[in-house]
Amino acid sequence: MTAALHPAPAFPNDTALLTVAQMELADRLTVAAGVGIETLMDHAGRCVAEEIKRRYTPARAVVLCGPGNNGGDGYVTARYLALAGWTVRVAALVPRERLRGAAAHHAALWSGAVAPLEPAALDDADLVVDALFGAGLSRALDGAAAQTLQAVAARRLPMVAVDVPSGLMGDTGVVLGAVPARLTVTFFRKKPGHLLQPGRALCGELVVSDIGTVAQVWAPLEPQAFENEPVLWSAALPGVSAQANKYTRGHALVSGGSPVTGASRLAARAAARIGAGLTTIAVPVDAWAVYASALTSIMVSPIRSPDDFERLLADRRSTGLLIGPGAGVGPATRARSLAMLATGRPTVLDADALTSFRDDPETLFRSIVGPCVMTPHDGEFARLFDVGGDKLTRTRNAARRSGAVVVLKGSDTVIACADGRAVINANAPATLATAGSGDVLCGIVLGLLTQGMEPFLAAAAAVWMHGAAAQAYGPGLLAEDLPDLLPGVLRRLLESARPID
Repeated sequence: MTAALHPAPAFPNDTALLTVAQMELADRLTVAAGVGIETLMDHAGRCVAEEIKRRYTPARAVVLCGPGNNGGDGYVTARYLALAGWTVRVAALVPRERLRGAAAHHAALWSGAVAPLEPAALDDADLVVDALFGAGLSRALDGAAAQTLQAVAARRLPMVAVDVPSGLMGDTGVVLGAVPARLTVTFFRKKPGHLLQPGRALCGELVVSDIGTVAQVWAPLEPQAFENEPVLWSAALPGVSAQANKYTRGHALVSGGSPVTGASRLAARAAARIGAGLTTIAVPVDAWAVYASALTSIMVSPIRSPDDFERLLADRRSTGLLIGPGAGVGPATRARSLAMLATGRPTVLDADALTSFRDDPETLFRSIVGPCVMTPHDGEFARLFDVGGDKLTRTRNAARRSGAVVVLKGSDTVIACADGRAVINANAPATLATAGSGDVLCGIVLGLLTQGMEPFLAAAAAVWMHGAAAQAYGPGLLAEDLPDLLPGVLRRLLESARPID
């Protein structure tokens, strides 16, 4: 298996997602550069207090403080809220005298009383600050911490989390007893767990604060995960020059199915709307009339025998290929998928094309000899790949094993390539949970590949634009609305990237 690879682009650091270990390294490097850990902690707690003051008027706050640096951040937050006129109580998991280092330093600066951590500490509270445990927690919450946070949720008290809601694993988004926060304030950069479900749903509004981490930490960090934003790929979006014609903009070929015809029609329209110069659907001859009557600018080619399909593939003017939506599961789809992959041209595999290899995924993986993007949902993914581990790890492992760019769909879609780079998408609204939206997504990927965009960037761009189109429409979205929303999304992206004279 040899996938064609493009040079890896350098992604901007402001979109990086850092693991817990990388964040700890960034703190150590910042301290080594001369910034005291007490200063970093003071900045962190002050940032939390400032974000609270921006959103709430002075009230009665209870700050829950844990035994480590997260608890130290909590003591700082309590002090700055009290200075701003809030009525503040601290409830701590351990007595102040048991704290060490910077946490002990800032706990000593708190002039108020410290009560034991228990649900009764919440009495009369208007707001709760959760500074119990940070993103590095690796065990389930128990005892007083679990009981008190459950009481916060039961009483529906607004909660502000420091770094992450306690009980949320920062690297994976796995929840080990965390309860929902209205606001989460983290520092320097987001972590994967802030974007991966189910953790993302518990963070509420997410704010990233600058606490003075020094710029020279970046070289040793070498981030491999990023939040999906246009700055990652907008410069690579295909443009249209004055000399362009329909052939120079690429020719997308979709393998259409029968009797299910809507899925491949949605994909073809999306490919055309995102800029493919020509788009053709190859369809069984008995379904030709259905396709032809429903499509105008999309060409429909009837397939009477396997030779007809082979002749279409032999035409080198087809620069991007797609099979899967509505294709049907079975030997015919399997054979067509392998024929497409054998061309070495950019190929998108979705839905039935993936499921057709559930009994022999290695044959599929060995056949990937050119650029390839797979777009499975969780069920299709499980038919081909190991489902153990968190979503980011699973998607990366699948990309390495297959040699394809893998798009594991969901409200927290992860896009990964074989070299380990991955992006997590966070702009998809709940309205995308509608039949056919995945078919539109793979059509967008196809259209970008057809125009020559690098597969990893094309997949990331397609996922983001898919979400942006749904956001632009709002409630009541149907999958067939999405292709017609794409030109507006693309126009806004291209205009924002245009240099100012």
